[in-house]
Amino acid sequence: MNLQNKYTELLVNIGFEENAIQKHWLDLEKAYSTKSRQYHNLNHLNEMIACYDLYKSNLKHPNEVLYAIFYHDIIYKVTRKDNELKSAQYAVALLPANAKLDKELVFDMICATKHHQYNGNEDTNWLIDFDLKILSKDWDDYKIYFEQIRKEYKMYPNFLYNPGRKKALEHFLENEFIFQTAEFRNKHEAQARENIKCEIELLR
Repeated sequence: MNLQNKYTELLVNIGFEENAIQKHWLDLEKAYSTKSRQYHNLNHLNEMIACYDLYKSNLKHPNEVLYAIFYHDIIYKVTRKDNELKSAQYAVALLPANAKLDKELVFDMICATKHHQYNGNEDTNWLIDFDLKILSKDWDDYKIYFEQIRKEYKMYPNFLYNPGRKKALEHFLENEFIFQTAEFRNKHEAQARENIKCEIELLR
């Protein structure tokens, strides 16, 4: 998959001027390629877009979902608690006035990736599940994932990081479901819960 081509095609369809698209791509590529991003990087976008391509036929607003994927982590600083809000604001502000896109939906979608809770909009539930699919990888890949997350929080010693990470993981287990679509619950819920339980044990 060529991420830049996918991005360019989307922005053309939305109504961006072609001479602005290259600059927007370079800005996005730079943001997702900083050294501090061990997990929340271009590879994460690629994996989400692979899910998007697989389930696109289930989406009522595919362009909104794809645009939200590209921008849901554009602002990412581990010391902040408003990354999703700032990312949503950035994404919507970038849109041209005549954009063929539901701006409010895009804003709400990106904000929904903060808590990953069930949403009344089914397309948002698909986006949330695309974002969390990493939790259901086989153990070796999941281990790479949580090691990458740990590196993103490297400024925190274990005695601060481990309880916070454990609390976040336990929150997933406390919910009736981790995933919000029936498709992902059927295919990925059991593996995700098993991975999370194993990681929690390592954090004790």
